[in-house]
Amino acid sequence: MKMLFTRKSLLVWLLLLTPAAGVCQNTVPQRDAISLNTMSDAVSDWHTIMLNTTSAEIPFNRARLASITQLAVFEAVNACTHRYHPYLDTISAPDGASAEAAAIASAHDVLKFYFPAAAVSLDAAMAASLAHIPNGAGKDKGVAVGNASASAMIALRANDGSSPPEIFLPSSTDPGVWQPTPPGFGPGILRQWPNVSTFGIKSSKQFRSDAPPALTSNKYTKSYKEVSEVGDVNSTARPQDRSDVAQFYGNASAVDVWNSVVQQIMLAQGTSLTAKARALALVNMAVSDGLVSSMESKYFYVRWRPVTAIRAGDTDDNPRTDPNPGFTPLITTPPFPSYPSAHASASYSAREVLEKVFGCGSHSLILSFPGTPGIVLHYTKLEEITDDIDDARVYGGIHFRYDQEAGARQGVSVGSYIFKHNLVRLPDSESPEDLGSTCAE
Repeated sequence: MKMLFTRKSLLVWLLLLTPAAGVCQNTVPQRDAISLNTMSDAVSDWHTIMLNTTSAEIPFNRARLASITQLAVFEAVNACTHRYHPYLDTISAPDGASAEAAAIASAHDVLKFYFPAAAVSLDAAMAASLAHIPNGAGKDKGVAVGNASASAMIALRANDGSSPPEIFLPSSTDPGVWQPTPPGFGPGILRQWPNVSTFGIKSSKQFRSDAPPALTSNKYTKSYKEVSEVGDVNSTARPQDRSDVAQFYGNASAVDVWNSVVQQIMLAQGTSLTAKARALALVNMAVSDGLVSSMESKYFYVRWRPVTAIRAGDTDDNPRTDPNPGFTPLITTPPFPSYPSAHASASYSAREVLEKVFGCGSHSLILSFPGTPGIVLHYTKLEEITDDIDDARVYGGIHFRYDQEAGARQGVSVGSYIFKHNLVRLPDSESPEDLGSTCAE
């Protein structure tokens, strides 16, 4: 399917993510920046540039960088328009400052700081963007506001715990304890991620998942049997559509999915500039804090993955869990503990934010991803996406169903808290956004 980035009919497709097996590196973007010959608005344009620029990062760091960028954009735009409570509350804009110029400068400066190798392309994109804004004091003031917002966000996130990288090796081989998984059998990665400063919640521990089910419990047994039956690469019990979603969401990260979703919703609803900046900031905060929260719970419980559990099913003191020494998941198991699911935590957090901002009505959403050519997913409800993500991890053979359920609960808590306590609409704002609804189950 062709990727289109026209301004009059913008549909932001999911962008190719190159998975890495270790710590994120600041690399040169592998795609050309979006063409700016015709312009919709600076917030949307530079959101797409952000996705392109960060596309080589692993999902956890990409979510962090997306949040830093989109919060800088929000803070700059909101300083000019005064619609919502600020995030930093340190940026002010003089009268007449251009909100679009502020958005351009803030995104540019953040991305250039974290991706210096992309400076030439980012500078060219900024010049092309600013060329659409009339020269004058308003433009100059807006750029200055954007510069200040970017500097403040970069300073805030210095020493935020995302580095240096740490690895994990288990000290026990007891049943239930995470062990290095095939094919690489490497150590657990991102051991430092539970210590990453959160964006919108108090700490990574705030919404720690409850303990996973005992290995002899009915819940564990049911989850074990399900993934054992449908998650193996050679399973005959897995329908083709479940294989498709497993492959799709095995490639498309939460950043890919939910940034595409929010752009499509905003395009359909004609969302205003400041509300766009705010929605993009909130959804990326939700994804990042969901991932940080999930990693805190993962390394607190250090629970084994299905591939380890099923190959050693005769060691768990549960006579109902038949072992399969040859079990091989459909998709590759990530190198860190299983419980709870990080994709679920991030995705349910993002969904919770989006439903509170845009409501629980129907949408026309199309998700496509270059890493899975030929698979195009159509949705009308956000819950359909999270349902597929849950299935994708189980049918992909890398998670138990109870991992998904715990991630969902954690994500809803994270997203609800972020929406309630961050970037709240000012009392005198005339914004029609923030439906604040609760979707019926």
